[in-house]
Amino acid sequence: MEKKLITVTSPLIPPLEEFVTSLEDIWNRKWLTNNGVYHQQLEKALCEYLGVDYISLFSNGTLALITALQTLRITGEVIVTPFSFVATTNAIWWNGIKPVFVDVDPLTLNLDPDKIEAAITPNTTAIVPVHVYGNPANIKRIEEIADIYGLKVINDAAHAFGVEQDGHSVLNYGDLSILSFHATKTYSTIEGGAIICHDEKMKKRIDYLKNFGFANETTVVAPGINAKMDEVRAAYGLLGLKYVDQAIENRHKVAIRYREVLKDIPGISFMNDMQGVKHNYSYFPIFVDEEIYGMSRDALYQKMKDDNVLGRRYFYPLISTFPTYKGLESAKPSNLPVATKAANTVICLPMHHELSEDDVERVLNLIKK
Repeated sequence: MEKKLITVTSPLIPPLEEFVTSLEDIWNRKWLTNNGVYHQQLEKALCEYLGVDYISLFSNGTLALITALQTLRITGEVIVTPFSFVATTNAIWWNGIKPVFVDVDPLTLNLDPDKIEAAITPNTTAIVPVHVYGNPANIKRIEEIADIYGLKVINDAAHAFGVEQDGHSVLNYGDLSILSFHATKTYSTIEGGAIICHDEKMKKRIDYLKNFGFANETTVVAPGINAKMDEVRAAYGLLGLKYVDQAIENRHKVAIRYREVLKDIPGISFMNDMQGVKHNYSYFPIFVDEEIYGMSRDALYQKMKDDNVLGRRYFYPLISTFPTYKGLESAKPSNLPVATKAANTVICLPMHHELSEDDVERVLNLIKK
């Protein structure tokens, strides 16, 4: 008999009867999109939950990042990590901006501040750090560098929903931060995203840009796009907020158990919680040292797959190796040794709120063997 499939993630889905009640209300209102009641309620609720002043909802995180770059009128070159999901760099490219890849810190796998200054040129206008796996980048150091060189900072916080450092939301750093609410994330609106900003004027500009550039019925102030979140997904997101804390706590328990067992397996390493950080346990990456472990990362990945356990090699291959980007000077593997090693050794283990104790033990037994 085929074993139960253990997926790398599982969506946080609110109770169907609660969602049906919201849908009936939406049906009765006949207001499906364009800043409806649920959209407004979700923006307010997210500001309160996340500890931010202004948030603008989007239909997905990629459009949020594309719009964030437009909002700040970023041009020329942008410094970015090669160790992320490809949407980070695609959003830059779609804006006609040249990504400049900089290597990552070996401990956090976030953009290495010590490597940033050497990559700055007269054409550099911004830095786009990614809070990889929800672990905060070295935001203060990056902001210091940005201030010296007059650069903007847009934090790709797609993984960092609810993450805090020293009691403060990581979303409050930089000029703008973006979130993803994709179904694979800790918190979801099925598809969705957001931009977090720090003043009302900026929020207004973002809202204009995501709605074709309309400031009012007859005035178009900029060549905007259509990136609005609809009422159905906003209602789904409102319900999800009621359950996300418990989901994160369930993920935390999985992380604790993984670490208890994996610390005793030679050749397998992992990331510990960062000091002073409230994590959301979006992912649980392990790194396979083939010489010590006795099996390659890809062999372990396949072994898990053969047993119906789905890991993911996030983030392999590096963005810098894709055809669009590999010709860039900054994309040379010799320029990115830490990121290259991480990409070639990483597996993200199953990590979600629905994993049972038996599921977790099955994953661990596969790695122990």
